[in-house]
Amino acid sequence: QVQLVDSGGGSVQAGGSLRLSCAASGYTVSSRRMAWFRQTPGKEREGIGAITAITGATYYADSVKGRFTISRDNAKNTVYLQMNSLKHEDTAMYYCATDFRVWPTATMWPLHSKYTYWGQGTQVTVSS
Repeated sequence: QVQLVDSGGGSVQAGGSLRLSCAASGYTVSSRRMAWFRQTPGKEREGIGAITAITGATYYADSVKGRFTISRDNAKNTVYLQMNSLKHEDTAMYYCATDFRVWPTATMWPLHSKYTYWGQGTQVTVSS
């Protein structure tokens, strides 16, 4: 049974950093893509980054490029989202997600409809 558990959210001042974790069970994180999304009330879930299976290539939305970094620890079966230089507009609920079907990660990773499995979400609040 696939399960994703998000953690690491909290409140931080603008300019600060947080590291979110997505602990996976039921499969091996290095064998499947993983993406991070965020959502604020009344808005669609936004893809902010992804890491591919095997090679670990990463992709980022322009809004977070240069500030956020996705990595994974295969031994802990966990994927991380390191968030630096946080801004007030980064305030959102953050989710990790994965999917096992065959589709091109490089072009389709931001589409939330492509993902089957989701974490429960972790809230990030950035005060200005």
